[in-house]
Amino acid sequence: MARPHHRANLLHRPGRARISPVVLLTLAAAVGILGVVVFRGRQGSPAADLRPIANQNVLLITIDTLRGDALGSYGGPAATPALDRLAGEGVRFEFAHAHAVVTLPSHTSILTGLYPFQHGVRDNSGYRLAPNARTLATMLRAAGYATAAFVGAFPVHSRFGLNQGFDVYDDRFGETRAPTEFEMPERPARVVVPLAQQWIAGRSGPGRSGGVGRPPWFLWVHVFDPHAPYRPPPPFDSQYAARPYYGEVAATDAALAPLLDQVRNLSRPTLVVVTGDHGEALGDHGEETHGLFAYESTLRIPLIVADLGGGVRLAGGASSVAARHVDILPTVLEAVGQAIPTDLPGRSLLGAAERGGAPARSSYFEAMSAMLNRGWAPLSGVIEGREKYIDLPIAERYDLNADRAEASNLAGRSADRDRALAGSLKAFGAALPGERQREDPQATARLRSLGYVAGNAPVKARYTEADDPKNLVALDQAIHRGVDLYVNHRYAEAIRLYADLVAKRPTMAIASRHLAFVQWESGDAPAAVATLRRAIAGGSSGDDLVSQLGTYLAESGQTREAIALIEPAAAAGSTDVDTLNALGIAYGRAGRGDDARRIFETILTIDSESVLATENLGTLDLARGDLAAAQQRFARAVALDAQSSQAYAGLGVVSLKRGDSKAAVAAWTKAVELDATNYDALYNLATTLARDGRMSDARPYLERFVRTAPPAFYAKDIRELSAILEKARP
Repeated sequence: MARPHHRANLLHRPGRARISPVVLLTLAAAVGILGVVVFRGRQGSPAADLRPIANQNVLLITIDTLRGDALGSYGGPAATPALDRLAGEGVRFEFAHAHAVVTLPSHTSILTGLYPFQHGVRDNSGYRLAPNARTLATMLRAAGYATAAFVGAFPVHSRFGLNQGFDVYDDRFGETRAPTEFEMPERPARVVVPLAQQWIAGRSGPGRSGGVGRPPWFLWVHVFDPHAPYRPPPPFDSQYAARPYYGEVAATDAALAPLLDQVRNLSRPTLVVVTGDHGEALGDHGEETHGLFAYESTLRIPLIVADLGGGVRLAGGASSVAARHVDILPTVLEAVGQAIPTDLPGRSLLGAAERGGAPARSSYFEAMSAMLNRGWAPLSGVIEGREKYIDLPIAERYDLNADRAEASNLAGRSADRDRALAGSLKAFGAALPGERQREDPQATARLRSLGYVAGNAPVKARYTEADDPKNLVALDQAIHRGVDLYVNHRYAEAIRLYADLVAKRPTMAIASRHLAFVQWESGDAPAAVATLRRAIAGGSSGDDLVSQLGTYLAESGQTREAIALIEPAAAAGSTDVDTLNALGIAYGRAGRGDDARRIFETILTIDSESVLATENLGTLDLARGDLAAAQQRFARAVALDAQSSQAYAGLGVVSLKRGDSKAAVAAWTKAVELDATNYDALYNLATTLARDGRMSDARPYLERFVRTAPPAFYAKDIRELSAILEKARP
């Protein structure tokens, strides 16, 4: 849960030089003969021909929230010439499906070749891929590949375990910046792609050599742009003003074009796989975005497989062969001449395409977020041939050949077909999700800001039609409306809406958590604490609720109770960085600096590049007057994350304490540029400029503070700065 940037400062120093306490509250060889695929396409089932080529690279591109019908080559409305060209150079699978409808489980299936119930990652929060998991990266690295990943958003952060097997895993997208709204700008494709290009250039050597004599590489590029909120950059914003989602897709295509051209110009061939992790509902079946249902708008995805570079020129085609995310890993392994593990549920699409008439395998899918976060009925299903069965209290069956929009529910019209498909689903042996791990409040805030919710709803012995998401979709729509109200600063309306949701569905923890968050952000800390206490007393469960309550208690000065809530989860020997960081925060708020330092130093033994722990230690160094150590800590934090407003704020305090107000002003200016809601840095900047006699420079910052700082937390400071402005009035 995000906290205000401005609340209950840990340190009060002479001269009012302060660091926002958010720092202490934000919780972050020889290769055998390989193969290259040559597709000679024809509509339906293109042929695949393998011929040996040594040292083939692999490029996996995943585009978050990409509908199966969005690209131009799939008949979609977005202008996507780069990906359309790629589809023409390889195979475009027209009937491809994900196995989950949220980011982390889908990417885990892509990288492991396993269904969600097999790899165990069932939602975006509360789950981690098991250590020492077998992934495409671990297998290719064992085969001598250099491996790297460049990702665009928090749901695939390294903390969730997808970094296993990667030599480089670049997930630095400004994670230390705590959101104060339910939205956060992701690292856009136009930033992610050049980083990947630089890595390829470093591996490839000069010119078109393609790195001959060097090991081949496996590169995963994840771009997040089509995800809500839809804000395409120019010129796509004006071109797609009425359909901004498709503007995001078009902008993503434009950003990927240079990467694909770069790979085409390498002398070493590169197998390229492009897919979406899931789709986007865009209002279909009443769903605003994704994660609630598993209709084709969110389950069907594009899948393009092509071979570029190395002088290879391929004839493209479209395939109607059923393809699945679990088929991607076997496809890559066969293409590069590696053995495919026999325990994988997927099969190589090269073989499937070549055989053409091979029987389609059933595909399992699920949508568990509503069950986990809201206590609604779990959703699972199966696709067999072109039939789709959804297991819910109100079952659904669709003929996807005749009814791609899934407008006509056939369940109940043929008992034999219903039983057969239900039996196919049962044969997977998919258990419901197990116990979730605890997420820290900051991780929860980041996921919420990206449109996801988090919770830990109790599992029911039996779900009825009253729990069916189809009957509760209005509540989902209300949650989205509440987010919109908050983003537009209509706090009172958001509070009324969420309070009404809590009254209607008392055990839906996310409603209580959202209500408490808006209450807290609007300045009513007692109400926020009371909301969370009532939720827990009323039967809502989960470490997220406890963490949020513990955080608010610590911020409100009730540190003893906060520590009592959080401490049990951080028992001796714990390696859960999030829980340890939360405990360090509570210790810091309680004035137990030595205990807090011990916790943050422990975090650095687990993750030596933890920006948050580094900043926290810098704040503690300031508290004890060790300016040299604090300077070193904050400089290290900036080196790790150049977008950290808090690190610059800390450097400003160090500079001021050393008597260098010019350097302090420069650091605080940078801090407020990076984060307009870093009100402590803004206060320091405005008052220092005014004190130095630079009133014309100070005035805009003084006025901004008076205009934007939340009165509930800054009433005294607002009065002080208002007086300065009044005194300086001509």
